[in-house]
Amino acid sequence: MLVTRWSPALDLPYQGPHPMPSRSITFEGQHGHPLAARLELPDAPIRAVALFAHCFTCTMRSHAATRVTAALAQRGIATLRFDFTGLGASGGSFAAAGFATDVQDIITAADYLRANIGAPAILIGHSLGGAAVLAAAPLIPDAKAVVTLGAPFDAAHVLHRIEGDLAEIRLSGTGEVRIGGRSFALSAAFLDALDRPDDIAARIAGLGKALLVLHAPLDQVVSIDNARAIYESARHPKSFVSLESADHLLSDVQDASYVAGLITAWVERYLPPVAEMPTVVGEPLPVGEVRIEKGKGKFGTIVVAGEHRLIADEPLGFGGGNEGPGPYELLLGALGACTSMTLRMYAARENMPLDDVTVTLRHDRNHAHDCDHCGEADRVEAIHASIDLVGALTEDQRARLAKVAKKCPVHRTLAADLHLHTVLTDSSEPTDAIG
Repeated sequence: MLVTRWSPALDLPYQGPHPMPSRSITFEGQHGHPLAARLELPDAPIRAVALFAHCFTCTMRSHAATRVTAALAQRGIATLRFDFTGLGASGGSFAAAGFATDVQDIITAADYLRANIGAPAILIGHSLGGAAVLAAAPLIPDAKAVVTLGAPFDAAHVLHRIEGDLAEIRLSGTGEVRIGGRSFALSAAFLDALDRPDDIAARIAGLGKALLVLHAPLDQVVSIDNARAIYESARHPKSFVSLESADHLLSDVQDASYVAGLITAWVERYLPPVAEMPTVVGEPLPVGEVRIEKGKGKFGTIVVAGEHRLIADEPLGFGGGNEGPGPYELLLGALGACTSMTLRMYAARENMPLDDVTVTLRHDRNHAHDCDHCGEADRVEAIHASIDLVGALTEDQRARLAKVAKKCPVHRTLAADLHLHTVLTDSSEPTDAIG
């Protein structure tokens, strides 16, 4: 059976030139509630794995989260963005969560990546997510580099963003507030966790990882003084880059692309060799099953088979990007590969002196009068195969191999009365507001 999976276009705010494959994921949080995530994948071999933590009361669909992770995927870095507990599509209570829960969510997300694709080499945190990443990083030993983007030095910095009677919440235990124009329920425990004293400078000094601090001088939400405090507290290797006119939320697509480029270039020396990275996310597909995902450009396509990722495309003359072979070329490749494997296997079993096999194939459409087995059809599909056998073979052995070539499994499938069964499924992502 051939099953084709249909998914509507994702409703993401990223507007870069080549959207990358994106996969919806859910994993279990510390207290058993689901955490919703999105994994942005390169359409080429994975260069590294990164984890992105969003800003206070935002979601994984914020401008910064979607644009930076998509841009990183363009550069070969698979990046997971997720909703913190109680936000977006994740379960749990935001009111009861607090900063410590955000930190644990990052650690849990890193554990998920480690088990399913590879440990995150890069931890990226935006705004309060940056403070949470700095707190979580020492507990994620695999991470080689940490990036903060418009991050506060102290998590308590977010208190001035909360509109409401905080004193009453501390007395009564819970209450309603407004943050960024949206209503939230907060608990006294949430506020107490932000007030808890902590030697932040000592924690950053003991990070034990390379640090890149990115901050806009004109940031109206988190002042540039926070970046200075983070940078001065850290030990080398460390770097600071000014984002010039960017705003706090990276509302401009070009700013997000610039940030992704900075991260990719800076982190290069801290990444493992490409050969050490997996090529496929999660468990390999069963033998005989493939999954087709959208690649870059107009026709770019990714073929996932077992532990492998192959790129298919159309030629430039047909509007494609010529990033890989076309569908018919892949079909011919499957038949040719199967023919070659079958011949080599048979020759080895029969002790034939077959040294090499080259199979050349071409797809064509024949007029019916050129075909001796076609019936009344005006035009029919045809595949022409030429097999070059190298070795001290007898004429009898060559004749036997010629018969065997037509018995390879793919040849028999194509020549048989093939039935194709196609069903449509829907895995569209529910839309949630951008924080």
